[in-house]
Amino acid sequence: MNERSEPTADTSEPLAGDRRTDAATEAFVTHRNLLFTVAYELLGSAADAEDVLQETWLKWAGVELGTVQDQRAYLVRITTRQALGRLRTLGRRKESYVGPWLPEPLLTAPDVAEDVELADSVSMAMLLVMETLQPTERAVFVLREVFDLSYDEIAEAVGKSPAAVRQIAHRARSHVAARRPRGLVSPDETRDALEAFRRAVETGDLQRLLDILAPDVVLLTDGGGVVRAALAPVVGAGTVADLMGRINAVASLHPAQVNGHPALIVRVGGEVDTVMAVRVEEGLITGLYAVRNPAKLSRVEQEIALSR
Repeated sequence: MNERSEPTADTSEPLAGDRRTDAATEAFVTHRNLLFTVAYELLGSAADAEDVLQETWLKWAGVELGTVQDQRAYLVRITTRQALGRLRTLGRRKESYVGPWLPEPLLTAPDVAEDVELADSVSMAMLLVMETLQPTERAVFVLREVFDLSYDEIAEAVGKSPAAVRQIAHRARSHVAARRPRGLVSPDETRDALEAFRRAVETGDLQRLLDILAPDVVLLTDGGGVVRAALAPVVGAGTVADLMGRINAVASLHPAQVNGHPALIVRVGGEVDTVMAVRVEEGLITGLYAVRNPAKLSRVEQEIALSR
């Protein structure tokens, strides 16, 4: 075998294939955060969103870029199609999921909270509302309401006519409007309610807990059948307060920005045990979303970039 020589500077023109690959990579990297956000909003799972991005790249790498007029729209179209296929598979998986299913929480940067519409669309409460849509309805709603794509662009992404997409969008908007939280709550209001909740839990003050919880508050806990969690929604301030009052002896609660909103990361022995998001209405906590499934907690140690 010949000894390998040191590489020398190459002054020749790069191959056309190399140039095309570089251009494809640059376009993909430029829009990666957007594509991840699209996939995550459709799937509610960062792990599955990452898989979709891998599939998107493989398809994008084989596209003749000279035929693409709008790279952003084309990439969103590929991502949407891949996510729709995975969303239908996930739907079958969720049917056998143990206990309530909650979206995978993301530790998000402050700029996500500054984009009110984006923060609202990735909130736990909103993602759960979108779970009640059919896959195509969810895709149309997300692409139109969150990313402001035209009906023609959405039609190409979901394989429907523009007229059909308009009808689907109207139906999805009505469905979401009937189920979404009433009115936007400021981050400060959520933070104040969450801080009152945290202090009450840490001090074991049952009355203070009852004061911040709505009478009909609902607690959802996602353990995925792996760790201990309630297998059905826990309803009522008294019952929820009783459960929450037990965790102060073993856990520490830390404020964080999760899915664009104030939340709490619960640590036991220094390790992340639970991510707790809240839904606040009229100053009271009406929903508590506690994600405990270890498979869903890996992305709360490092900020995830989302964009529109």
